[in-house]
Amino acid sequence: MKLRNRNIEKLSTETFDALVIGGGINGAATAAALAGKGANVALIDRGDFAGSTSMHSSNLVWGGIKYMESKDFALVRKLCKSRNHLIKSYPSTVQEIRFLTTISKGFRHSPHYLWAGTWLYWLMGNGFTKLPTLLSPKKIKQQEPIIDVEGAVGGFEYSDAYLHDNDARFVFNFVRHALNYGAIAANYVESQGAEREGDLWVTKARDVMDGHTFDIRAKVLINAAGPWVDQHNELTGQKTTHHHLYSKGIHLIVPQLTDSQRVLAFFADDGRLFFVIPMGNRTCIGTTDTHMEQPEVDVTADDIAFVLENINKRLTLAKPLTQDDIISTRCGVRPLAIKADQGEDRDFLQLSRKHVVDTNTESAHVSIFGGKLTDCLNVGDEIADEVSRLGVTLSAPSFKWYGEPPKSVKRQFMDQAKQMDLDAMTAPTSSEPLSSRLWRRYADQAIPMLEKIRQDPAQGDILIEGTEYIRCEIEHARDHEMITQLEDFLRRRAKVSLVVPHEQLRQSAGLKEACRVLFGDDADERFKQYFEQNRDTALPPSSAVEV
Repeated sequence: MKLRNRNIEKLSTETFDALVIGGGINGAATAAALAGKGANVALIDRGDFAGSTSMHSSNLVWGGIKYMESKDFALVRKLCKSRNHLIKSYPSTVQEIRFLTTISKGFRHSPHYLWAGTWLYWLMGNGFTKLPTLLSPKKIKQQEPIIDVEGAVGGFEYSDAYLHDNDARFVFNFVRHALNYGAIAANYVESQGAEREGDLWVTKARDVMDGHTFDIRAKVLINAAGPWVDQHNELTGQKTTHHHLYSKGIHLIVPQLTDSQRVLAFFADDGRLFFVIPMGNRTCIGTTDTHMEQPEVDVTADDIAFVLENINKRLTLAKPLTQDDIISTRCGVRPLAIKADQGEDRDFLQLSRKHVVDTNTESAHVSIFGGKLTDCLNVGDEIADEVSRLGVTLSAPSFKWYGEPPKSVKRQFMDQAKQMDLDAMTAPTSSEPLSSRLWRRYADQAIPMLEKIRQDPAQGDILIEGTEYIRCEIEHARDHEMITQLEDFLRRRAKVSLVVPHEQLRQSAGLKEACRVLFGDDADERFKQYFEQNRDTALPPSSAVEV
C-alpha cells in the first residue's frame, strides 16, 4: 500500500506528458512503451490492473487461425508475427503449445481442407512453429484417449502459444516495467471525466478506497478503458470514428482432465471454437460467444450448461462433468471494434479482435478500441508513435521497452540458485522447479528473493496450502505489487482463486497468514471482506444447472 499511496500523491502534484486511463493489456503496454521511450507517464484504473477483460482470457497467445475462414489474411499475418515476437521476447512465459483439433462428421469443412489451412497458417507465421500434422480418428484416440472419436472423421494438430502462468499476471508485468521506467501508476483510482484547459487535459480523479478527489494534469489523454472506452469518451465529450460491440465469453476451471500439455480444440454444437486448455494441475474449458448490449456481465446457469454439455459430448470421461466439478469460473466481454457508421446489425461472430487507434489531433486525445494479448507490443509502439506525433518529445524513441532481462542476468540468477541448491526446496506438489518458477514470474526481481531464502530457509516454504506460493513471494507482492484488496493477490497477481476451491480457501490457515503479511493490522477485515463479496466464485447466484 505504501507504493500506491506515494504514487497517488505524485498524481496530483506533477504534470505528465500522458495520462493513460485503464490498466488492462492495452493501457499497461501503452504505459510501459511510453515510459520506456522517455515520456513522463501516469496510469490509473478504477479497479485493479487487469481487472476486467484482461483477466478473463483463454490464456492463449495465438495468431487468429479462426480469421482464416473469413479471409482476413492481413490480420492473421500480423497476429502470427506478433505471437512469434512474444515467444522470442518472453520465452519463460509465452510458450509454444500444440492444438489438437477434432472434426466431426457433417462439419462444414473436411479435415483435409482444414489441414491445408493450417499449412497456410504456418507459412504466414514464417514457419516459426512446429509443422502441422493430419490425424485419423485412430491417431487422435492414441494421442488423447479422453477424446470421443465416435462420429469423428479426423483432425489435425498445429502450434500456437499460451501463457504459462496467468493473463492478469502477464499484464501486471507491463505495469511493473512502466514503474521501473519511471511511470506513476495507481490502481483503484477512478477517472470521473476530463476537460481540456489550454494545452492540458485536467482529469478529475477519485481514490476509490477513501473517496477523496484530486486533479491529474497531462498533455495527452489516452483512453485505454477496454470495454468502457465509449463510456469514458462520453465523459470527455469525444467523438470517435469507432465504437465497441460486446461478446461475452466464459470458461470453467475443473480438475485436470488430461496431463498432456496440449490444447484440445473442437467445434461446439453451434459451430464455434471450443477449447480444453491446460492450467497446471487444473483444466480450463470454454468458451461461449454471446452478444451483449453492455460490458457488465455475469456467468449464468445457461452459460454453464452450454459448456458442460459440449465438453461431455466430446470427451469420454469416467464420469461426466457436473456443476459440482467446477472450481471457479472466468467471465468477461471481448470488446469488438467497429466503425460508428456501420451500425450494430453486423454478425458479431465474424468480427475480429483487432485493435484500432482513434486519435483526435486537435484535442490530443487517443482512444484504443478492441485488441488482445497477442498484439500488445504493437499497441505500445503505435501509441508511442501517436503521442510523439501529438508533440510529446520521446527522449529514447528506439528503446526496447519489453522482454525478459538479458541471458546474462538469467544465468546469474540460475547460477546462484544452483549454488544454494534451491530446486531441492521445491515442494513435491509443485508443477515445476522453484528456480524456473521464480524466474518466470519475477525475472531479475527474483534475485533478492534468493538472499532472503539463504538467510531464512522458511522464506522458501509454501504459505498457502494447495498452491505454489512461497513466503518471500507474498512479501514481494506486499512491497512491490500494489496489493490493495485480497482479490488483487488471489485472482490477478496470482491465480490462487482460480485453482483452489472456494471453501478450501476460506478454511486456509496459510491464507490468513498471507493476509497478515499483506495487510498487517487490517488482515482480518480484508479476509472477511473478500469472502463476503465472493461467496462462491464458481457458480451463478441461483438455481442448479441441468445438463
